[in-house]
Amino acid sequence: MKKFLIASAAILSAVTAGSSAAWANGEVNIYSYRQPELIKPLLDAFTKETGITTNVLFLDKGLVERIRAEGANSPADVILTIDIARLSEAKDGGVVQPVKGNVTIDKDIPSAFRDPDGEWFGLTTRGRVVYASKERVAENAITYEELADPKWKGKICIRDGQHAYNLALFASMVAHHGADYTEKWLTGFKNNLARKPDGNDRSQAKSILAGECDISLGNTYYVGLMMTNDKEPEQKEWASAIKILFPNAADRGTHVNISGMAMAKNAPNKQNAVKLMEFLASGEAQKIYAEEVFEYPVMPGAEPSDIVKSFGTLKPDNLPLTDIAKNRKTASELVDKVGFNDGPSN
Repeated sequence: MKKFLIASAAILSAVTAGSSAAWANGEVNIYSYRQPELIKPLLDAFTKETGITTNVLFLDKGLVERIRAEGANSPADVILTIDIARLSEAKDGGVVQPVKGNVTIDKDIPSAFRDPDGEWFGLTTRGRVVYASKERVAENAITYEELADPKWKGKICIRDGQHAYNLALFASMVAHHGADYTEKWLTGFKNNLARKPDGNDRSQAKSILAGECDISLGNTYYVGLMMTNDKEPEQKEWASAIKILFPNAADRGTHVNISGMAMAKNAPNKQNAVKLMEFLASGEAQKIYAEEVFEYPVMPGAEPSDIVKSFGTLKPDNLPLTDIAKNRKTASELVDKVGFNDGPSN
């Protein structure tokens, strides 16, 4: 990865300096918040079908700021993001351009997952679920609200409260219950933590196996990735130690978010960017997302993989994605206000 980033920086520097020859007509340049391993199967299939090479620059933050700084010389053609807040951020930041009237995108992606102005569209959904110990947790049902119940004191582990996955869930709580309730809920949630927030979604499953906690929050697709990880077989043990609980299945449904994409404002390879967008919106790509990345396709009629089906039935919360995005700032402020990332106070 270090070599990749150094090489990417060198190439991007050359382009920013005005060396347009750095990118051929047969390429498309992707700035991605999505982890490389999650998009590689899709990009490999795209290149195989079209002959167009993909160049990926992975960032964990600052994507909008980077494109702004690069200005008209930015090599970015498309943006791939991990949640609705990041898509809204790109739109509000003025670093994307509309793609309207595209037959493939409009046909394959439901309007609920497309920006009304054509500046982004969703590709997949995932549930923010509870990973629970098979050995120590008898419950087979839970709500997000219950995460603040003292019965879970010292039994919950979680990644950084300011991470986009958690902020989206917390923003949905603000939308459903208001800021005052969510502040009290976050305080109770914090006091139930086994330790300070740390790691990523997969490492929470590892902690459950190790007995450090009994439950955690995680995205559905990580379980599929752990279950099929032949390169790191210890992750299969992490996955086998947990069961998935779909919170609020008996009432409003489980919080879901999306991955999505947008065309960069100054895309130098716009035609190739459109081809990539059409491919990722197509049935072929939706099948790859389902079978190899273990996400829920957004295309009507597209089925999740058998592994994902084995988790149980996902009843998604129908809260509009825009409600999540507009409450993200409040959620972030509340995380800091209650000292969530400091861990339990007693």
